[in-house]
Amino acid sequence: MDVKIVDVAHRAGVSTATVSRVLNDSSGVTAKTKEKVLQAIKEMGYYPNAVAKNLRVQKTKTIAVIVQDINVSYFTEIIKGMENMAYVKHYKVLICDAENQPSKELEYLTLLMNRTVDAAILVAPAIPDSDILDIAGRGYAIGIVGRHIEHEGVPCIYTDNVKFSTEVVTHLVGMGHTSIAFLSGYAESIDSYERLEGYMKALKEHRLPFRPELIENGNFSEAGGYEAMERLLSRSADFTAVYAANDEMALGIYKICRERGIRIPEDLAVVGVDNNRISKYITPTLSTVNQPKYTMGALIVEKLIDP
Repeated sequence: MDVKIVDVAHRAGVSTATVSRVLNDSSGVTAKTKEKVLQAIKEMGYYPNAVAKNLRVQKTKTIAVIVQDINVSYFTEIIKGMENMAYVKHYKVLICDAENQPSKELEYLTLLMNRTVDAAILVAPAIPDSDILDIAGRGYAIGIVGRHIEHEGVPCIYTDNVKFSTEVVTHLVGMGHTSIAFLSGYAESIDSYERLEGYMKALKEHRLPFRPELIENGNFSEAGGYEAMERLLSRSADFTAVYAANDEMALGIYKICRERGIRIPEDLAVVGVDNNRISKYITPTLSTVNQPKYTMGALIVEKLIDP
């Protein structure tokens, strides 16, 4: 029987966080509670993976980085930050492209569970929190970029999607726009629905109606943005601004607008997210939300290696 940390917590009548603190000899646990946890561990034969306790004693010195789509420039800049920090810490980085498939994410995580790598970092993961918590609960070292999970043993680096999306739409409203379209990314991506949530929150705050016909899915790609914008235009929907959930989709918007003779920003305001390097070189320069991608990548590696 594969005993998990949740099983130990249930036997001892405590939380998984308390079990983790006992295993890591952390403060904040009474002697009585510690004794109950240790007794439950002994009775159930639970042996945590030493990887999670201290990466520096491991032999592989390798971290698996599992990304949704290696073609998206947002991920490549994060990976650059990871790789450089890992190099400084004398670690290697193994890049795994999940191709937007949760099943591939889980498959790549077996590299961690069979100890091929010392740790794994999931960038904007599509798999549910429960799967991540289960793996972390068994003592494996795992970090997250682009999403927050409530677990003391899972370091997370993320930005407030709802907040900055609300600010983007508020900015557009301040410029006089009352009909604003929104292009989301992958349906299963937390970035997609949190940025949509911020968009909807701003509409409500400014007493603007939510119009479902102004929402399209561009799958975070340039081609997807082009096709999503094409669908919006085919409806003859009345809108004067488009908020794209990333810069890749905004590039697709620029392309179709150029083909259709739609002037940016005179006829249509366009805002993206990520501040990709290419956004500075298109005409006119794309208005975009900056994300400290390189820093995010470097920080998550540092948090895993030097907790």
